[in-house]
Order: sequence, then structure tokens, then C-alpha cells
Amino acid sequence: MISPAKPDVCQPTGTADLPMLDVYMPMMKSAAIISAGQLGLFEALADGPLAEGVLAERLQSSARGIAMLADFLVAIGYLERHDDAYANTASTQRWFTARGAVDYTPGLLWTAEAWPMMGELAGAVQRGGPQTTLWQAMQARPQLGQAFSAYMGAFARDLGPDLLARVPVRADQRRLLDLGGSHGLHSIRFCERHPQLSAQIVDLPSALTQTPATIAAHGLAGRIALTPGDVLEHDWGQGFDLVFYLSVAHNQNADDNRRVIRRIHDSLNPGGLLVIHEYLDDQPPSAYHAAFKLTLLYETGTQIHRESDYHEWLDEAGFAAVERIDLDPREKGSLLLARR
Repeated sequence: MISPAKPDVCQPTGTADLPMLDVYMPMMKSAAIISAGQLGLFEALADGPLAEGVLAERLQSSARGIAMLADFLVAIGYLERHDDAYANTASTQRWFTARGAVDYTPGLLWTAEAWPMMGELAGAVQRGGPQTTLWQAMQARPQLGQAFSAYMGAFARDLGPDLLARVPVRADQRRLLDLGGSHGLHSIRFCERHPQLSAQIVDLPSALTQTPATIAAHGLAGRIALTPGDVLEHDWGQGFDLVFYLSVAHNQNADDNRRVIRRIHDSLNPGGLLVIHEYLDDQPPSAYHAAFKLTLLYETGTQIHRESDYHEWLDEAGFAAVERIDLDPREKGSLLLARR
């Protein structure tokens, strides 16, 4: 779904003589980068360059196979040659190892799980949606949900500093409601930054399996509560000062978002703040936003929404002025801040 900035992005060649390069090269790039993540190749190089034989032995792989994979990763800018050894580029070290600020290796592992879904794209286009939604697939294949949650956790770590920098919290604001908060990382960050805050996370039971351990590891079990339930139906109560609706609205249709935003307004204290994180359907869409829209077509059958849609829902619910903040890079989405 959401990808970090990459050291090399395949652009359409538009080469009339070899049009299949537009299909073949992106396929091979994706396959090679994903395979490196599955094998642990980038992490194996995180401490420094390794010779081909040493790398192959460490990854329990053939030297011939590792040489071919590593040479291709050098060609597309993910590895470097240091004499007879291979090394991560600075960008690879940053994005795909535990030494970086955020390790997006879970995104590679999720993409490997999601890859077969791409074979259903033509059918989804014909039907106007998936035959089986991503959420239904997760029920049948629990490992799919685990891989997706790990990926969303990586993105949350990447998004977290932006939220802390952009979302104001007053000293008298004490209660946070985190709708669709699954991994709990956003609630954890804000409770750690603002000692007066306590948080309540609402998400499906299947999304909260690892959350108690994560919260406990941060010593916040007494300040962050979990209330399993469907955001569309769950009664989460009232009296909140801050509500997060982060990367949830694109999984809901317009009527459901309108209803949830109205309920959020009613649950906020006067002066309370709603924070929405989303990908807005600006026109014309960027290549990334167009790709994300196509992803939603075959994964969930839902869509991203226009900024004007959010203004309509927020105005109907009774919210005051809305502030839009576009994150950098734009592929990280946008924030909408609305006060009651």
C-alpha cells in the first residue's frame, strides 16, 4: 500500500522498439528487492560489506544465486560493490535494515504475501471490486493479517514524528481516542510525549493480538486501554479531547465516513481536536495516488476521497475550520485537523 522513498524508481521507458521493458524491468526489480528482504540480505550487510561467499554462507544460499541477485541489486542502485564485496547503499541501509530510523523490511514481506492478489486485478476491474476482500482473506490466512500489521507498524513508525510535530496537544487535554489504532504505536508515542494523556484504542480483535504486549513493553498498560470492536458499530463513549482517525477513511465508503465523523464530533469535548490522516483524491492524481486507488479496487473495493468530501462531512457534523497539512514526501499522505 504505502511505500518509503526508494533509491531507484522504475519510470516507464516509453521505448517503442522494446515496449515489454516497461513490464519486465519493474517485475524483476520488485522480485529482486522482495527476495532480498525475504532472504535477509540487506540486514546481513547492515554491519558492513561482505564477500560473495561469506554472504551466501550467512544466508544459507548458493554463491551463484547470491552473486546474480546481488549484481542486479547493484545495477538498480540498492547495493554497491566494494572490491570483491557487496555493501548496502546509504538509502538501503536507511530503509531496509534495523540500523535505519525505520525498517521497511515488513513492507517487502507483506508485498510477497500480497503479490498473488495482483493476478486478480483484471477481474476486479471487470467487477468493479474484489471477489474476496483483503479482510476476508486475512480471516482465511492469519499469516496475511500478521504480515499486514507488521507493515502498517513500520509505516506508523515512519509517520509518528510527523504527527508529533504537527498535532498540538494542550496541557489540559487528557483523553485520546485512537480509532483503528491496531498496533498502538501512535497512542504510545503521544502518551510518552504528553504524560497527562491516557488513550483508548478501538479496532477489530484480529488487529489487536500483539498490541497488549507492545503497550506493556513501553510501560503504558495503565494508561492505554483496548476496546475490541468495529469502528462502524462500537460504542466508544464520550468525553475525549483528541481523536485519531488515521489511514482508516479509505477503507470506508462515504456514508460510513459521514456517520463515523458525526459520532466523533459528539464524543469530543468542546475545543477537542480530530486528526485525520489520509490520501486525498486530488485531480489530476499523482502516479502514486493513482496506483493506490487501483490497489484499493482489488484489495478492498473502497476508495480514497476528495478533500471536499471531508469538508462536507466535517461541516455537517459541526466541526469548525479545517486545516490541511501535506506531508513530505507527499507519498506519506496528508493530515486534516478539525476542532469541535
